[in-house]
Amino acid sequence: MSVRQQMRTALCGVALTGIVLTTAQGLAVAAPAPGGGAKASPGAGAVAAAEDDAARSLARSLADTAWRAEVGRAAAGGGELGLKALAARSGARAAGPLAADVAAADRAVLAAKGLDAGTGGLLTVALAGDADPRRAPLVAVAPSDDGATAVTAYDTAGRRHTLDAAKAPDVPVYVVGVDGEKAVEAGMEVLERELAAAGVSTAEVPAAGTAARPAATATATATGYWTSRITSVRLEDDKETWIKGDAEIFSIVSGFGLDGKVRVDTVTHPYLDDAGTTYHPNQILVNWSQYKYNLADVVMMEDDGGTDYSALAKAMAAALLTIADLGAYIPLVDPVVDALPSSFWTDDADFVDAWYTLARETTGARDGAGGNGRFTLDRYWVQAL
Repeated sequence: MSVRQQMRTALCGVALTGIVLTTAQGLAVAAPAPGGGAKASPGAGAVAAAEDDAARSLARSLADTAWRAEVGRAAAGGGELGLKALAARSGARAAGPLAADVAAADRAVLAAKGLDAGTGGLLTVALAGDADPRRAPLVAVAPSDDGATAVTAYDTAGRRHTLDAAKAPDVPVYVVGVDGEKAVEAGMEVLERELAAAGVSTAEVPAAGTAARPAATATATATGYWTSRITSVRLEDDKETWIKGDAEIFSIVSGFGLDGKVRVDTVTHPYLDDAGTTYHPNQILVNWSQYKYNLADVVMMEDDGGTDYSALAKAMAAALLTIADLGAYIPLVDPVVDALPSSFWTDDADFVDAWYTLARETTGARDGAGGNGRFTLDRYWVQAL
């Protein structure tokens, strides 16, 4: 069965399989990295290769005990640290070469994700477990396969190790990754800008040649407008494995704009970190003053790190611009899902769930078509100032 056939099955009501989230990892026998360190496996993608390069460089730099202690202190507070900034502001001898390596890896990540150079560094490092200055740490990178049971890590000599996802090693482990929240925010700007340039109306930029807003609508929005607001949201599976940390979730809202052409708005959900947790964001999902009909569709996705937002925008535009307004609402979930390149079903932007034909009057709990997500919505009037 093809990926898209599988997705169709999910959208027809088969619940998506949940993943077991764990924070444990184990250590296997070390092996020298051939050629001074193996690259990411073929097909893993440019982002995975850049993460791997940065992880190996960081691991080797941690042979400097003074620098190792400095990194340990910085990471002890928990959370992700910007790897480029961490190395750049240090006076440690090992930090200088690392900063140059990380800068190169960051440039590769930005290019692979189709993001502007001005986005800044995206590579991060976080400590899994506790730092122990007496023990040489390992540095791991999230695997490109979400279903992987083993994780590659490097020691301070550049040797490669395999970590078992079910057993914790007895040494500190640093995890190199991508700042997903920052990447998604920048990616949404690229997505909307490039969709608009292709002729699809978006929230940030009206499409070229879009007709002026009708006078009646202008009058209505001068006093305010109706929205659909998320009062609670819950996911059974956030499509994120333990080593990758928090999920980075965003939604693509689509419908027909006031000009009768397909319109796309993006919504980020930075609070949606964990599966099995109910969040109460009171977040606006749909601004109905921007839509011709009182219906819209939502496709929710998760950025696994390798998403090329420029490629995503081009694929979506190519599919959506073929759809004409025939005087009745046409659901747009299927065209959005079909527009995704095949690579997006591996370790790029994962499909999370979809909501067909949300109405302006929709309130209360509404399950996604895949049975994986649930929104609770209310109608909310935004008063003009």
